[in-house]
Amino acid sequence: MDARLLDILVCPICKSPLEYNKAAQELICNADKLAYPIRDGIPIMWADQARDLNAPPAAK
Repeated sequence: MDARLLDILVCPICKSPLEYNKAAQELICNADKLAYPIRDGIPIMWADQARDLNAPPAAK
């Protein structure tokens, strides 16, 4: 993930800064408790694509 891109990206809902989780390939909004996926190096910044960090883990 390009550091310059991380400097300008914000949460589309609350406009808070995002934290990059390299292992999970996600951008985390701590304010809204959402994780936006990064697919093929492209951040997917749609609220309906974000993972709720408060949701229980999916059963396997």
